[in-house]
Amino acid sequence: MKHYFSRLIAGFLCVTACACVTPALAQTHVTQEHRIRVSTLTEGLSHPWSLAFLPDGRMLVTERTGQLRVISKDFKLSAQPVAGVPAVAAFGQGGLMDVVLHPKFAENNLVYLTYVAGDRNGVGTEVARGTLKNNQLENLQVIFRMEPKLRTGYHFGSRIVFDREGYLFITLGDRGEMERAQNPGDHNGSVIRLHDDGRVPKDNPFVGKTGWRAEKFTLGNRNMQGAALHPQTGLLWTHEHGPQGGDEVNVIRAGVNYGWPVITYGANYGTGTKIGEGTAKEGMAQPLHKWVPSIAPSGMTFYTGNKFAKWRGDLFVGALKDQMLVRLKLDGEKVVREERLLKNVLGRIRDVRTGPDGFIYLLTDEPNGVLARLEPVE
Repeated sequence: MKHYFSRLIAGFLCVTACACVTPALAQTHVTQEHRIRVSTLTEGLSHPWSLAFLPDGRMLVTERTGQLRVISKDFKLSAQPVAGVPAVAAFGQGGLMDVVLHPKFAENNLVYLTYVAGDRNGVGTEVARGTLKNNQLENLQVIFRMEPKLRTGYHFGSRIVFDREGYLFITLGDRGEMERAQNPGDHNGSVIRLHDDGRVPKDNPFVGKTGWRAEKFTLGNRNMQGAALHPQTGLLWTHEHGPQGGDEVNVIRAGVNYGWPVITYGANYGTGTKIGEGTAKEGMAQPLHKWVPSIAPSGMTFYTGNKFAKWRGDLFVGALKDQMLVRLKLDGEKVVREERLLKNVLGRIRDVRTGPDGFIYLLTDEPNGVLARLEPVE
């Protein structure tokens, strides 16, 4: 009996020690409306950027360094990346970024990727699609190329979202050359709207306007790394990085100028001096919500699951700089409450997704990045 209890205590100490290696697994976090647990499901990802759920329970994860990985139903990382991914220029802040399934994926197996590609003029964001079959993308097509390409390594965007009518939205950054966000002949610093095969919709707001890129849906955006459809209105919401303050949440509408760099709540790095003409100007939209100082937002989801009843309809945003998850309680297009969760628990949160099972999934942007899941604690 004495030896039995010795073994029992030793086993308990071993379990406790193991739990200390990944403290997120051992902790319960009390939020304003739910008690939650953070479970680390998969480790060993190289700067993961985006997550997509396959109908059979597996997941696709992009790694900024250029690999598209498969995570099995039991959260094991595939030994081999998906083959057939386009050539990726992992440069500066860019690389392989978003991954999204076609709305009719069950019929056509189409997967869409955003990534940075180069040519003799520099690098820029591109969008390609291919058919997923046996751990390979087949019949790869490039359906969009950002123009012009530039030699900077900053502000590539880039999220892709399908709306309810099947239009494809692509968010792009200003590439670190702020004046381009107001240039009608640039793709940079705008939301792009296309058909699913890359054709330009005839009702895009700038179609037929001299000097304007017909693909543009908005202008005046700095660097949008979060995008999601509102579950009731079906409108596209995005967030974007501000400079040393002035991160924004915006509701995206056709032809709207979101102001960058003419108006901003941010300031120049280092000096803190004013950028542009102030914080407001006629004809330029005000953000729905802003952060000063910056949180460096990335990834975004409206919670529509059934695991966290009091969070239904709330907007969740990952934060890189402050290593946290932000919850925004909404009343229509107004933020009525902000709650900051999991600060310094996981690391730099790059992506946030509501899973088909109702849990909230997170990716961390680290050399040894993880896939984690928020679970309710009854």
